[in-house]
Amino acid sequence: MEFRRITGLPPYVFAAINQLRDEARHAGEDVVDLGFGNPDIPSPAVAVEKLAEAARNPRNHRYSSSRGIPNLRLAVANLYRRRFGVELDPDREVVFTIGAKEGLSHLMWVLLGPGDTALVPSPSYPIHIYAPLFAGAEVRQVRLGPNVDFFANLVESWEEAWPRPRVIVFSFPHNPTTECVDLAWMQRIVDFAREHDVVLVHDFAYSDTSFDGYEPPSVLQVPGAKEVAVELYTLTKSFSMAGWRVAFAVGNAEVVGALTKLKSYLDYGAFQPIQIASIVAMNEAPDYPKEVNAIYKSRRDTLVDGLNRIGWPVAKPRGTMFVWAPVPEPYSEMGSLEYAKYLVKEACVATSPGIGFGNGGEGYVRFALVENEQRIAQAVRNLRRALTKLG
Repeated sequence: MEFRRITGLPPYVFAAINQLRDEARHAGEDVVDLGFGNPDIPSPAVAVEKLAEAARNPRNHRYSSSRGIPNLRLAVANLYRRRFGVELDPDREVVFTIGAKEGLSHLMWVLLGPGDTALVPSPSYPIHIYAPLFAGAEVRQVRLGPNVDFFANLVESWEEAWPRPRVIVFSFPHNPTTECVDLAWMQRIVDFAREHDVVLVHDFAYSDTSFDGYEPPSVLQVPGAKEVAVELYTLTKSFSMAGWRVAFAVGNAEVVGALTKLKSYLDYGAFQPIQIASIVAMNEAPDYPKEVNAIYKSRRDTLVDGLNRIGWPVAKPRGTMFVWAPVPEPYSEMGSLEYAKYLVKEACVATSPGIGFGNGGEGYVRFALVENEQRIAQAVRNLRRALTKLG
C-alpha cells in the first residue's frame, strides 16, 4: 500500500537516540536526557487554576471557535502592542492555531502547492522543511549557521531558483543553531520580500527566550511588514505551556484570512477551557516569560561553562532553550549521529544529532535545557569521564 504524503520522509534519526536512551534506562542506567526540547518548567499557576475552573462549566464542553474565541485573539493583540509596539486587528490579523506546528503546516497548504517553491534554512526545525513538502511544493534549503551570511545565501538561492520561490520560512532566535538577528536584518528581508512579491513566514517560537540584553525582534515591527509577512507566536516556550498547544498566526490580513477559511473546514478549535486559561496567562501573568527566561539562562550558563571547562569549546547562545555544540575535533570523524549515540552509551547523556535537522546540521549536536542545574552538572561530569580525547 502506498502512502503518498509520507513516502519521501527520511528515517527519523532522533528515534535511534531515543531507543538507545530507553535501552540504557531499562538496564538501570541514569541517562540525563537533553535531547528532546520538551519544557519541564510549570505553566503559570493562574492559568492552571483558570483551566480547572473553566473545565467545570458544562457550557465549555461544547465545540469552540476554530479561529479562537474573541477574547483570546484580543489578548494576543494586546500582548503584541505591549511587547513589540505592533498594532493587530484581532478580527482580521489574528487566528488561533493548535500549536505552531499545526499553524505552520496548514499555512503552507494555503500558500503553496505543486509547482511552487519555498526557501527554508538548513539546518532547521524539521517541520519547517517538511510542511512545504506536505503541501506538494519544492524546498530549497539555504545554509544558516555560525559565520554564515544567511541573507546573502537567501538572495542567491532565490535568484537561482525557477520558478521563483513564493515563500521564505525563517525563525529567529533559531532552532537548532541559536542564531539571532536584529531589527535591521528584519528590515532587509521585508524590503526584499516587498520588492520581489514573496510571502515571509516567521516562526517566532523563541520570542521571549533570550539572554544578555538581547531582545528578539518581531518581523511585524518593520514598517510595511504586514504587506508581506505573517508570524507564528506561541505560548509554548514563553509561558511554558507546551502541552496546551496554543499559538497564533498574526500579520497579513489576506494570509490570515486564507488560513482561517481553511481551518474552518479542519477543526473546531482547542478545548475552550484551554483558550480561556490562555487569555488569563497573557493578561494576568505578563511577566511569566521573564521568570522562565531566568531559569533557562542559569541552565545555559551551567552547561556551557561546564563544557568549556572539560575542553569542549562552545559559545553561549543569546536565544532559544538550546545549546548548539560542534562535535569536538578529536571526535569529528564520527559524524553527529554516531557521536550522539556514543554520548548515550558512554556518558549516559542524550542529545539531538545535528543531521536530524537537515544536511546543514552535520557536525553538531543540540542540547536542550530541559533539566535542572544539578542534572546538567551531572551530565557534564559524565561527559568529562567519557570524552577522554578532550584536552
